[in-house]
Amino acid sequence: MRKLIFTVILGCISASVTAQSIRDEIAQDPRRSASNYMAYPEPTKPLTPAPKGKKPFYISHYGRHGSRFIINHRDYDYPYFTLQLADKLGKLTPKGQETLARLKMLRDDAQNRHAELTPLGAQQHRDIARRMFERFPEVFKGDACVDAKSTTVIRCILSMENALQELTTLNPKLRITHDASEYDMYYMNQKDPVLRKKRLPKVSQDIYTNFCLKHVDPKRPVELLFNDTLFSRNSVNLERLNYYIFKNVSIAQNTELRDKVDFYDLYNADELYVNWRKDNVFWYLTYGCSPQNGGTQPFSQRNLLRKIIEQADSCIALPHPGATLRFGHETMVMPLTCLLGLNGYDIQVDDVEQLEDKGWINYRIFPMAANIQFIFYRKNVQDQDVLFKVLLNEEEATLPIATDCAPYYHWADFREHYLRKLDSYQE
Repeated sequence: MRKLIFTVILGCISASVTAQSIRDEIAQDPRRSASNYMAYPEPTKPLTPAPKGKKPFYISHYGRHGSRFIINHRDYDYPYFTLQLADKLGKLTPKGQETLARLKMLRDDAQNRHAELTPLGAQQHRDIARRMFERFPEVFKGDACVDAKSTTVIRCILSMENALQELTTLNPKLRITHDASEYDMYYMNQKDPVLRKKRLPKVSQDIYTNFCLKHVDPKRPVELLFNDTLFSRNSVNLERLNYYIFKNVSIAQNTELRDKVDFYDLYNADELYVNWRKDNVFWYLTYGCSPQNGGTQPFSQRNLLRKIIEQADSCIALPHPGATLRFGHETMVMPLTCLLGLNGYDIQVDDVEQLEDKGWINYRIFPMAANIQFIFYRKNVQDQDVLFKVLLNEEEATLPIATDCAPYYHWADFREHYLRKLDSYQE
């Protein structure tokens, strides 16, 4: 009991200092301001040793595709053509001309590759698979089975194939099956028109709009680009231009131009922080447990969580089950994280100004290649007390259920808690 209480106290202390540190975190590494465009950060914390006698024997995983290009060509076109026209009219400063050149490089690099996996994205999944193999070699020994599923989107399929190629290189004896079919989309990428319709009601739209009006001022960074203030304020939509330039700023870290194209000189630390806060609020209002829309959006992943439980139950019965790998999108990883309540991300916050104070930080959930791993442990196949731990982006995570062996949990407790939660949801 003391251990559990101490854990709760630590969590409260951590939440109270979060808001103070987020601006500093972004200032130290501006790439964090990119939210879901942040390139995958490699894990840095060591893993807690398994309880005495327990060994890993099965992994269940859901991961986002790796780094990609921007999905819609318009996101490259709008800022590029806006500045190109201004340049023809002689309205750009040297900084504006420099920014136009950078935008052209990114746009040219992405031609006919919109939404596709970048080389960095492929490498991310090779690295994640390698670390999974090295951290839990017992799972992948001998002719262990690895069953992989992907959504039908090509960047997810290629992410899966890169991970499987790495595992095959590390152990050619692995028995690997892989597929990407509409047959599995009911849980791999569930479409729920009822929940989607409720995602952003007018009250949430108003909250988001008012937050942006209060905090986001694009004038200074955008007007750096123009030599005529009257022109920029009368002929340019500064808010829209800032939105698209910031998208390009954010996506650059995921491309092969990441060491050549750096836009961060356009924004000071406060502006990076504010642009990130805007996105943090948006993702919370649309995919988190936001009370403004009923707090039910994470149940969009109810089929996925049931599948994870069902497949784990089935694999636990096997002497050497191996791994179940799934490859999809951040719009699955984020609500699944919230549905599970990993690291307290099931929190409900009435005032979005307090999101950071409450510890809701989007880039810690769903960078490119974000992943959730369930690692299962037992002494032998007869061991009925199966333990597991959850890794969020390869770092040990907490769950809102009691345990006497943190960061490990009893699988029976997990099943009971989450099946009850899933059963409580009325479609």
